[in-house]
Amino acid sequence: MSINKILQGDCLELFKNIPDNSVDMTFADPPFNLKKGYNSYKDSLLFEEYLDWCSLWIAEMVRVTKPTGSIFLHNIPKWLTYYALYLNKAAHFKHWIAWDAPTAPMGKTLQPAHYGILFYTKEEKGSKIYELRMPHKRDRITGRLQKDYGGKKDLLHPFGPLVSDVWSDIHRIKHNSKRDSHPCQLPLHLLDRLILLTTDEGDIVLDPFSGTGTTAISAKRLGRNYIGFELDEKYVEISTEKLSLTRADSILGSSWVSYYLGEVVTLRNNDWSNLIDYFDVPYPAKAIDTMKSRLKNHAQMNLSDFDAERETSDLQEQLLSGVAAVNVR
Repeated sequence: MSINKILQGDCLELFKNIPDNSVDMTFADPPFNLKKGYNSYKDSLLFEEYLDWCSLWIAEMVRVTKPTGSIFLHNIPKWLTYYALYLNKAAHFKHWIAWDAPTAPMGKTLQPAHYGILFYTKEEKGSKIYELRMPHKRDRITGRLQKDYGGKKDLLHPFGPLVSDVWSDIHRIKHNSKRDSHPCQLPLHLLDRLILLTTDEGDIVLDPFSGTGTTAISAKRLGRNYIGFELDEKYVEISTEKLSLTRADSILGSSWVSYYLGEVVTLRNNDWSNLIDYFDVPYPAKAIDTMKSRLKNHAQMNLSDFDAERETSDLQEQLLSGVAAVNVR
């Protein structure tokens, strides 16, 4: 089994090289069958044909996942309802994560306002699952807490609340300068959160629809191993180049954390005792209403997402110059 590589080919063929119960986390963001103009995949299968294909790679994801491991599937709610029918027979439901990332208006009914991420574990008990924390939500202008906690503000956790199954603090990549020539690129810190939730340093993360390598880059930044499958040869090349610029440095002290725009945006609850000394914590405790916990020294802060964005921007221009119109999952 080859690790820390993006392998080119059809995922169903490549899965044959992965032993049973060998991967700690599997994550899939497959084509949505919405007639997008992919370069190496026909995204307009018949309804039953699409679902039959999905059932095959979902079964493979379950097969290769360890008994302590987790399985994540990202898609629009329509397809997730069918995916759940397969997974309910082979794995154990934990959560439907609602990622609050509004899409373009569609139809004349309720407007779509979230993508879903199905979260299943291989076994009912004994899986790796960690409590996570995110920063308190604040008003962008005043900096005050959005939620009114009344006289209980001094009881709040100084960093932020435990992460729920509704994620409204992670936004889609909207600026072309931040994305590859790819129709459905996910933000790195979305994958960071899933990886911190269910894996440890040195674990293996597998993505059967690797695209431009977001899952693999996140795994490498967080000190995990990765396996990626990608149908399109050009995207394998781009992913490999981007990974060569990625370092395992999304860390604060001895604890792996997720950074975005110079801030820690996700950390493990049980790491807070190790991390608190790196932050200026509001005092007295009720001052949290107008002040947030901040990193003490920017020299201690990892800016790998700034570095990665800066280093890959020129690289992407070079690699994508001849394939600006290519759309590959």
